[in-house]
Order: sequence, then C-alpha cells, then structure tokens
Amino acid sequence: MAGGGEALGGGGKQRRGKGGKRKAKKRVGFRLDMTPLVDITFLLLTFFMLTTSMITPQTMEMNVPPQQEIDVPVKESELLTIIIRNDGKLFVKVTGKDEARLVRLSELRTVVVEQNIALRNRCIVSLKSDPNVAYGSVVRVLDMLNQAESAIIQGLRQNGVNERRRIFTVAPFTDKDREEVAGL
Repeated sequence: MAGGGEALGGGGKQRRGKGGKRKAKKRVGFRLDMTPLVDITFLLLTFFMLTTSMITPQTMEMNVPPQQEIDVPVKESELLTIIIRNDGKLFVKVTGKDEARLVRLSELRTVVVEQNIALRNRCIVSLKSDPNVAYGSVVRVLDMLNQAESAIIQGLRQNGVNERRRIFTVAPFTDKDREEVAGL
C-alpha cells in the first residue's frame, strides 16, 4: 500500500472547518511480516508435490509362456523369419528356403503386411536376435510389427478374410543363423 494521499492522513489542506490551524497528521509506517507467507508457500509446495501423480513409466506387456519344448508342425512356405544381427541390421527370410536379405526398419512393415496378405493369414512370424544386440533394436522391431497389424487387418478384409489370427514366436538365435547373415 505504497503512496500517500489524504486518505492516509498524509497532510494537505483540510476541506471543512476552520482553516489550517490543525497540525498535519504524520503518515503511520507499517511493516509487512513475510514469515507467514513463506510458511504458507512451503506448505502449498509440499502439498502439491505429495498429491501430484508422477508420470508412470510406459511398459510393453508381453505374455511369455512357460519354457517347454513343443514340436509344432510348420510349413516352411508359411514362415517369415526376421533376424537381427548384433550390429542392429535386419534380415528377412520370406520362406524357409529363401536366403536372408537385408531390409531397413521402414521396409519391414511392408514385407510383413504383404506376406500376411499373400498367405491369407497363415503367416507365422519368427523373430531371432543375436544375444549381443541392443535391446532397443528388438523393441523397435516389435513396435513395427505392432504397427503393421492395422494394415494387415485391412488388407485381409479386402481379400475376404474377416478374422485375424496373429501367429508370432521368438526363436533362439543359432550358429547357423549367425553364419547366414555374417557376410551380408
């Protein structure tokens, strides 16, 4: 409340009564105690810190079956194998008999969609990754496979298949796989 003026008794001419024999009132000084304000500020800060919900980490949920060896008959012509080499490069084998070929991550979605549509939902996607590959590379491939699902469903419906059955497996990376992608 800075500033003077007649309302605070800062002097000036009186408007009524006898003219000017009265002494001018001196302004009364005041001091604002900030201690309670600081206390309230810290109480509010503490309150909001304790009641605010923090961002929860985003996790990818994966249901992993119990580890047991089951022989499942698979036609090699219906198998699409994705191999991730230890340097993060991706290789795709469209059928069990074809040789692996190098693909970019952006091309992987197209390959998976085309293969699923061509096989009319009988495609089995198998992911093999080198044990030394960065975890982020595997996650990016899994994300790309999840993003491909909407295009697969749309393509299958256009071809008369109304039900999507997703068949996916994570297979062990063998020495044969390492040799196959070593020179590419």
